[in-house]
Amino acid sequence: METKEYSFNGMVVNGFVMLFVNIIMLALAIYGLYTGFVVIKYAHNGFVFIASILLLIINLFMWAGFIQQEPNEARVTTWFGKYSGTFSETGFYWINPFYLKKKVSLRARNLDAEPIKVNDKTGNPVMIGLVMVWKLKDTYKAMFEVDSQTMAQGNIVNKNEISFGTSTVNIMNALERFVRVQSDAALRQVAGQYAYDDEDARSGEPTLRSSAEEINQQLEQKLDERLALAGIEVVEARINYLAYAPEIAAVMLRRQQASAIITAREKIVEGAVSMVKMALDKLADDNVVELDDDKKAAMVSNLLVVLCGDDAAQPVVNTGTLNH
Repeated sequence: METKEYSFNGMVVNGFVMLFVNIIMLALAIYGLYTGFVVIKYAHNGFVFIASILLLIINLFMWAGFIQQEPNEARVTTWFGKYSGTFSETGFYWINPFYLKKKVSLRARNLDAEPIKVNDKTGNPVMIGLVMVWKLKDTYKAMFEVDSQTMAQGNIVNKNEISFGTSTVNIMNALERFVRVQSDAALRQVAGQYAYDDEDARSGEPTLRSSAEEINQQLEQKLDERLALAGIEVVEARINYLAYAPEIAAVMLRRQQASAIITAREKIVEGAVSMVKMALDKLADDNVVELDDDKKAAMVSNLLVVLCGDDAAQPVVNTGTLNH
């Protein structure tokens, strides 16, 4: 997506140089005021007095141009309402005070969203939550494509805190609320495309439980599409909570238990049949005993009971002949 952000190209002066200049100007202004008050009898001192007042006013105004910027911070500058670029250099600088400078943070932030109730593909209500890492990438979009500044002003509780512009904390909180709303919508959209679990365990379709990697990738893609409007980059997004809604959790737990029991029984029967076949083949190959079809059927029945039963088998020793 095309970006309108560009670097600030106005006049930028080293802060320590301008600090020295401002101190000299302040000293000259104070000296001129002192001279105008003390030696007022000379005619030319009236001009010195007025010039000193003007110099003091300019000096006080110039103090507003100092900025101190840390790593991963930026200032969005405007010149009487017109965007003038984003200043992202680190250090101590002086910029023309007529530029309105709004500081934003480019550092990564976490969003741990509370689980929300959504309906999955089959209509079952589930509770699902996400955790996301995001950061500001395009300052122009963040400040001018979404109404973050008005939302930031509305977030000020104490009206005495209102100043020329909005604070960094309020702007970033407004962007975080935007991220929270859009992440909620994206999570609902993605969760509605998949079933919570594969009910018959044979369809092979991706589900919320079994296809976490695929779900997380699609969730990150949807979030990128929604948050690109605000110049926000999604570093990572993944589902961190998944469960059935309380009203159906007990029923679904019993269904899962029944499905697990059936799957386990299938494995047990499959293994038991393999063991019975191996036993019959071994007896026949070693000529241990010759069994007719009736005796084979009886042997198969007894072995399956022993191998598939839940309780330990109680052996009965036959002390008679094979025919009784």
